[in-house]
Amino acid sequence: MKDSDNITIKNSTKGKLPRLPFVCIKEAVLGKEYELGVSFVSPKRQREINRTYRQIDKTTNILSFPLDENSGDISFDLIKVKKDAPLFDMTYTNFLKYLFIHGLLHLKGYDHSAIMERQEKKFLKMFS
Repeated sequence: MKDSDNITIKNSTKGKLPRLPFVCIKEAVLGKEYELGVSFVSPKRQREINRTYRQIDKTTNILSFPLDENSGDISFDLIKVKKDAPLFDMTYTNFLKYLFIHGLLHLKGYDHSAIMERQEKKFLKMFS
């Protein structure tokens, strides 16, 4: 678990996390002051979260929830991330980075659109 730079990372899975610059990416997208919680959870837990907050009874690779203007939470099902990565023609690590950026942009207020896609590409290039 990492708790610094206004980001808390909690891995409640048995797997090891890929090495990604989570803090740097978070600061580039949301700024240093934004308080972010990032959780890596089991497929069962991700399904529970999705069912509780979105009324969708299945797991998903990422969920992001703004808590207020300056804080939010993101959760990942890494098993689903690994399974979905080839569908996007990406490695597991690159897909996780893409999803993290995607979730951060949702927390920043972006909805799925061409504008959001341009922002995703910009940040992916910045951290490639």
